[in-house]
Amino acid sequence: MPSNNLSENNPLLEIDGLYKAFGPVKAVNGITLTVPAGEVLGFLGPNGAGKSTTMKMVAGFLDPDRGTARICGVDVREQAKQAKANLGYLPEGAPAYGEMTPLSFLAFCAAIRGLKGAAGKQAVEQAIERTALEPVMKRRIETLSKGFKRRVGIAQAILHEPKVLVLDEPTDGLDPNQKQQVRELIQQLSSDRAIVISTHILEEVDAVCSRAVIIDRGVVVADGTADELRGLMPDAKDPSLEDVFRHLTNSDLPGGTNG
Repeated sequence: MPSNNLSENNPLLEIDGLYKAFGPVKAVNGITLTVPAGEVLGFLGPNGAGKSTTMKMVAGFLDPDRGTARICGVDVREQAKQAKANLGYLPEGAPAYGEMTPLSFLAFCAAIRGLKGAAGKQAVEQAIERTALEPVMKRRIETLSKGFKRRVGIAQAILHEPKVLVLDEPTDGLDPNQKQQVRELIQQLSSDRAIVISTHILEEVDAVCSRAVIIDRGVVVADGTADELRGLMPDAKDPSLEDVFRHLTNSDLPGGTNG
């Protein structure tokens, strides 16, 4: 059984041969990668590439057909509760109970995580401060803007100080100032954590990610730093990440993916 006491050289998140099909469609086709402490990984791909499906399997919300994921050395399939104790997960759409306030929702999440009394109160207050939710913390979540709902989702993900953060579109719906706040928060949290940001916003890579993986049709087509990804187009003059993304994921372009 894997040990939960990993050295700093061991990855905090391991994705090992994840495969998931929906009927004839191979949504995720054997994805393998690792994320060590201190790394912010941008997980990129076009719509339908398998990003959210992969994240759901990593978080234990969806069972893979094959393969597994390990969080701090603990297998998500075999020891789900122990693995999830070290995971903070922001699902696509940031679902929450609309009739609750951010304050009551986060207190509820803290209790579920075993944070009660003074420890629970401190965790909630810190999450609210980090995500700048003070102005709306006593309003019903269903009345909040999309941006504030997203910040409530981020707050619950970081509430229990997890070692692994998986954030699906964390800046979706945020204005430029809010995006910057979230990016700064991610950078602050990243020093001793493994963070995965699933996104289609390429500017996130340059803004906050130390590494990026591009997937297309369920498989990894590129893995490296932003500069290394740009180097995949040596014949292009000053290619942007958007150029690289389109080159690797658009089958209608020369050099694009054909299947």
